[in-house]
Amino acid sequence: MTIDEEQIRTLIERWAEAVHRGDMSGVLADHTKDIVMFDVPPPYEGVRGIDAYRESWPLFFEWQAQGALFQIDSLDVTAGDDVAYAHALLRCGRPDQLDDRPGFRLRLTLGLRKEHGRWAVAHEHHSFPDTGTDG
Repeated sequence: MTIDEEQIRTLIERWAEAVHRGDMSGVLADHTKDIVMFDVPPPYEGVRGIDAYRESWPLFFEWQAQGALFQIDSLDVTAGDDVAYAHALLRCGRPDQLDDRPGFRLRLTLGLRKEHGRWAVAHEHHSFPDTGTDG
């Protein structure tokens, strides 16, 4: 693993821990001002810009405060000189949901770019597989 890949892995792990804690400052850290995120809930055209990204988190934090997990299960990182991508599977759900569907994972894809010598997330995409069933 390269130094850049290690730095990106650490950045993503810190972000996931911040999401789990409901730590907005930690969630926003290491994201570009022009971040584009496609998330599970609407809007389907995504959120654009750091302010819209910030506004997308409070409902998730409220749901997660009811005991849900947000935990990286697997993470792969590929880094070039100034652009990188990562994809991960996360355990995301309340314990009862995860007990009912133990293999169910949230999919995460990130696009990163190096700005002023530091990696930052410029694109974020979360999705669940369409299993044809609710929940």
